[in-house]
Amino acid sequence: MTSNIGTFDRIFRLVVGIVLIAAPFVTQMALFQSTVATVIAVVAGIVMLATSATRFCPLYRVLGLRTCKTV
Repeated sequence: MTSNIGTFDRIFRLVVGIVLIAAPFVTQMALFQSTVATVIAVVAGIVMLATSATRFCPLYRVLGLRTCKTV
């Protein structure tokens, strides 16, 4: 598995992942009154954290994208 996520992209995914996981539980937004929306937000947050931790995004691989510098 070759890394295809750069530093900025990795930090961005980390922050967005944390926000997506925390938002349903700390905000009173009407959107998160639905269980489905809460589950979708948490799952998306977990995916963002996982791709940030592994520095690999399968969707980037399929699309041929790469945000990291070639080594």
